[in-house]
Amino acid sequence: MSISPNVPTSQESYSYESPGTPRWVSILLVLMMAGIVALGIAGYSAQTKITQDLSAQQQQNKILTAQLDQANSRIADLKSKMEVTTQRVGLTQSELAQAKSRAETIRKEQQTSDEKLTAQIKESDEKIGAVASEVGSAKKDIEATKGDLEATKGKLERSLGDMNVMSGLIAHNRDDLDDLRRRGDRNYYEFTLQKSKTAQRVGPVQMSLNKTDPKKAKYTLTVVADDRTIEKKDKTSGEPVQFYVKGSARMAPYEIVVFDVGKNQITGYLATPKEGGAAPPPAAAAPASAASTPAKPEQDKPE
Repeated sequence: MSISPNVPTSQESYSYESPGTPRWVSILLVLMMAGIVALGIAGYSAQTKITQDLSAQQQQNKILTAQLDQANSRIADLKSKMEVTTQRVGLTQSELAQAKSRAETIRKEQQTSDEKLTAQIKESDEKIGAVASEVGSAKKDIEATKGDLEATKGKLERSLGDMNVMSGLIAHNRDDLDDLRRRGDRNYYEFTLQKSKTAQRVGPVQMSLNKTDPKKAKYTLTVVADDRTIEKKDKTSGEPVQFYVKGSARMAPYEIVVFDVGKNQITGYLATPKEGGAAPPPAAAAPASAASTPAKPEQDKPE
């Protein structure tokens, strides 16, 4: 017996009834379709949102770019200003350094000047102290001299001269004569005359000694003044011997005082007034013969 396959015929194959589709597949398909739709909607929404966000971001980027440009412009401006300020600060620092150096130099100069001034003030104070000491010493000397002059004034005396005119203070020796010079009341010319026929200059006049008598302290001399020859005979030591010169009628007479009479020699002084600011002019020289032997001895009297 043969065995053949059980193959259906064409009629049989088209006549059999296929089984039905399961429900879950239909539900799955519906869900898949809904999911696709939802995904589409969600994608579209996301795309729209992304597009909107991108547009907003681009707009924001434009704003930020503009702001950045403004910021860069401001930064450039600030940088420029900062560079100028830096240059100015550098210049100011240089000037400040120079000013500081100058101030230090001035301070040192001022300090040096102050030290010099202090030294000068100290030196001046020392000099002032020395001068004050000298002034004090001089004041003491002046007081002592004044006292000496007062004491001397008590010793010096006045006397009537040979012309009956009250004399000035009379010196009896060189010390008294030095005191009279310090007083400065008159001009004083000290002399020592030797017996001679030649006249000797004594101050503004000329005098010659004719004779002496030491025992009696007497002497005789001749005075030449204003072209006049005046003989003074037998005068005594310490006696004011007076005579006038031309133009001296309103002044005190000239006076000769001898305080030492020796053999053929006398020592004394001539006193002349100080009125008029200067002593009378010197008398002209007289011939020796006229000085020794006057033709007509004159009595001296005011002119």
